[in-house]
Amino acid sequence: MATPPEEHVLPADPDAQSDEEQAHAPEALDNETSEPNFAQVFYPARPRALRPRARLRGKGARSVMRPSEPVGTNPIYVAWLRSQSMLQDAKDISRQFTGLGSMWQNPYATPDPRAAVQTASVWFTAYPISMITRPGESFLATLADQDLWRTFQRIGIQAIHTGPVKTAGGISGWDMTPSIDGHFDRIGTHIDPLFGTEDDFRDMCVVAAAHDGTILDDIVPGHTGKGADFRLAEMGLEDYPGIYHMVAIPPEDWHLLPEVPEGRDSVNLDEEAEQSLAEAGYIVGRLQRVIFQVPGVKDTNWSATSPVTGPDGISRRWVYLHYFKEGQPSINWLDPTFAGMRLVIGDALHSLGDLGSGGLRLDANGFLGVEKSAEDSPAWSEGHPLSEAANQLIGSMVRKVGGFTFQELNLSIDDILDTSKAGADLSYDFVNRPAYHHAMATGDTEFLRLTLREAMEIGVEAVSLVHALQNHDEMTYELVHFASEHADQIYPFRGEEITGAELAETIRAELTEVLTGDNAPYNAVFTTNGIASTTASIIAASLGITDPASMTEEDVERVTQAHLLLAGFNALQPGVFALSGWDLVGATTLPREQIEHLLTTGDTRWIHRGAYDLMGIAPEATASTSGMPRGQVLYGSLPEQLENPRSFVTRLKEILHLRGYFGIATTRQIDIPEVSHPAMLVMVHEYVQWPGQKQLTVLNFSAEPIAGTVISEYLVPGSTLMDMGDGSAFGEVDRLHGFHVELGGHRGLALLVTEPPEDEPDEDTE
Repeated sequence: MATPPEEHVLPADPDAQSDEEQAHAPEALDNETSEPNFAQVFYPARPRALRPRARLRGKGARSVMRPSEPVGTNPIYVAWLRSQSMLQDAKDISRQFTGLGSMWQNPYATPDPRAAVQTASVWFTAYPISMITRPGESFLATLADQDLWRTFQRIGIQAIHTGPVKTAGGISGWDMTPSIDGHFDRIGTHIDPLFGTEDDFRDMCVVAAAHDGTILDDIVPGHTGKGADFRLAEMGLEDYPGIYHMVAIPPEDWHLLPEVPEGRDSVNLDEEAEQSLAEAGYIVGRLQRVIFQVPGVKDTNWSATSPVTGPDGISRRWVYLHYFKEGQPSINWLDPTFAGMRLVIGDALHSLGDLGSGGLRLDANGFLGVEKSAEDSPAWSEGHPLSEAANQLIGSMVRKVGGFTFQELNLSIDDILDTSKAGADLSYDFVNRPAYHHAMATGDTEFLRLTLREAMEIGVEAVSLVHALQNHDEMTYELVHFASEHADQIYPFRGEEITGAELAETIRAELTEVLTGDNAPYNAVFTTNGIASTTASIIAASLGITDPASMTEEDVERVTQAHLLLAGFNALQPGVFALSGWDLVGATTLPREQIEHLLTTGDTRWIHRGAYDLMGIAPEATASTSGMPRGQVLYGSLPEQLENPRSFVTRLKEILHLRGYFGIATTRQIDIPEVSHPAMLVMVHEYVQWPGQKQLTVLNFSAEPIAGTVISEYLVPGSTLMDMGDGSAFGEVDRLHGFHVELGGHRGLALLVTEPPEDEPDEDTE
C-alpha cells in the first residue's frame, strides 16, 4: 500500500480522551503509551471491565493415582469420569445464570455485525502451540503482557483470538491422551496447563480491557474429543450417549462391524460396512462428503468402538459419527435429552461469564444436522436447517450475556447468509480468501471480482465478514460455493461461460500449479481441502522464489510489499481484519524433515505452524514450549520492526490508522466495478452515517506498474477525491463517472470521495 510521508500527521480527533482520562486505569494496569491508542481515538470511552469471577472450582482431567481398574463396573472410576465431564460442568455453571435480571439487559434476537466490528475491528489470531514465550512463562501469561498490549495499541490491534486453549485430546483409562487436532478436540471446560491457568486467562482479559481490547475464545458446537463425556457415553450411562451421534449395535449384529486392532479403541468403517449398517437401519449411511478423507485411514465418516462394559454390566459396541477425525465424535443437537446442546451452551457461558472473554469463535458449526435422504442418495449433512437452528440458539445466548460470535463456515455463500440471519454475528471470509490468493498468484483479479460480486448479489455484506490473512488452517481452495450448490450455474469467466464446477476446478488447478510442486516445494497440498502455506510463502511462490531460505534483501522487500497489498485488500473494506503472528513476523513454512512425526497421518498443515517470537523475548529459543520448531521469519520481532520505518509492521500501522481514522470498517460495500487493467481491483464503499461521502480502495495485484481508469456508476460527476494516505487532493470524478489512476507494482490507494453540494433552489423561483 502507499505509505504516507513520514512528516504527515492526520488531524487529531476532537473526541479523543485526554491524558487525564487515560490515567484512570489502575496503576497495576498502566496504560501509558507514546501514541494515542485506536479505541480511545475512534470509539467512545468505555467503563473498565470488572475482573471476571470464577464460577467453577478448578480441576482438570489429569493423570491420577490408580486405585483400581479403569472400567465401567468400577464406581470410583465412573465417579472420576463424571468429575471431568463437560456436561457436568455445564449443569453447574448454567444454574448460576438462571433467574438473573442481567440475562434480560442485552438484545439477542438478531445478529449485529456492526456492533461486533465496533467492539474490535482488528484481530490478532494466535495459535497457542506456536508462540515462543519467556522461559517458565505460559502462553496465556505472555498474552497478558503489558508491553505486548501497548505494542498492539501502537499498531492498531484491538482483540486477541487466543485459539484453542482448553483441555483437549482424550482419556484412556486414568490417563490423558494428546490432542489429535491442535486442541480442537475439546474434552474439558478448563484451561490446559500446557497453556497456563484460568487465572492467567482472567489476567489477560483484565489487561486487554485496560488497553481497550477484547479477548476472543473458542467453543466447538460440532464435536468433542474422546474425553470423559465420550467414555461415559460408551458405557451407556444416563444421558451421556445423547451427546453424540452414536448408535448401539446389538451383539447379534456385531458381525457387521470390523474388528478393532489391538491397542486401539475404535476403527473407521469402510464403505461396505457403512452400507451394510445403513441397510440394516442403524445409521444414515454415507454423507455428502468425507472431510479429511485418506484411503485406509478415513474412508467414511463413521467408526465402530470396541466392546465397552457399563456400570450395569452390559457390554456395548457403538457406531459413531465424526465429520472430522476419528477422535472427534460429532455432537447430536436433536437427541431427546438435549445433552449435546446443554454441553455446548454451558461451555459458552463458562468462557464468557467465568473466564471473561468478549466473543466466541464457533468451530465446525455448519455440520450440526444429519438426516437420511432418498435411497441411493447421500445423507443430508451440509446446509441442514438444524444447523441454522442450533446456531441461532448459540448466537442468541452469547448475545444475551453481552458477547458476540463469529463462525468459520466453509460452505456456500447461501449457507453463510442463512446462518447469519439469526445465528453468528460474523462469518469468516472463506469465499474471497482463495480468490485474493488466486489474484496474487496470477496477477489477474477477475475471479476475485466475481466472488466479491457473488457475495453482494446473494446478500452477504462485507461488514459481516472476518477478512483474514493466514490462520491455523490451510489456504482452503475447496470453493464449496461453486463446486456444490452452484455447480451447474453458469458464470462468465475469461470471455466464456462455464459452470460453477468447472470454475472451481480451474481455480483449484491454477492455485496448485503456481503455489506447490517444483514452483514452490516449500508449500504442500492438504488432502482435498487446500494448500498448507503461510501468507509469505504464497507470495514467494507467486513471485517465482523457489527457495525462501536464500532470499536477498530485495526479495524480502518484494514479499513485504505484496504482503502489504493483501493486508490492504482485507483491511480497507468493511468488516473485521484479522492477521496472525505468522503474518506479523513474515514466517515461511517449516522444512518437512523438522516435523516428520507430525506428517505421518497426511496432515501437512503442520508445515505452516512454525514457532515465532512475537516480541523478541527469547532469542535463544529454538522451539515453543509445545515443541514446535522455530521457523524462518522475514521481518523480525514487533519491537525491531517498529524501529524501522520501512518494515512490514510500521507500514501496516499506517494502513490500520487509515482504516480506523476514516471508519472504513463500518462502511457498506456497494460496487465492484469493471476495471481497465486485469490486475486492478476497485472496491466502492459508502458511509452509512455520512450521506454524500464514499470510500474507494484501488489495488494493483501485479508486480508491475499499471495505469487505467476507474469507472463506477456510484461515483457522482464533480465529486472530489482525497488521498487518505496524506490528505492531498487526488483529482475529481469526470462526467463519465470515472478518473485516471496509476499504481506501482503491488501498490494501492485509499480515496475519500466527497460529492458536490446539491444546487440550492433560487428563493425567487416559485
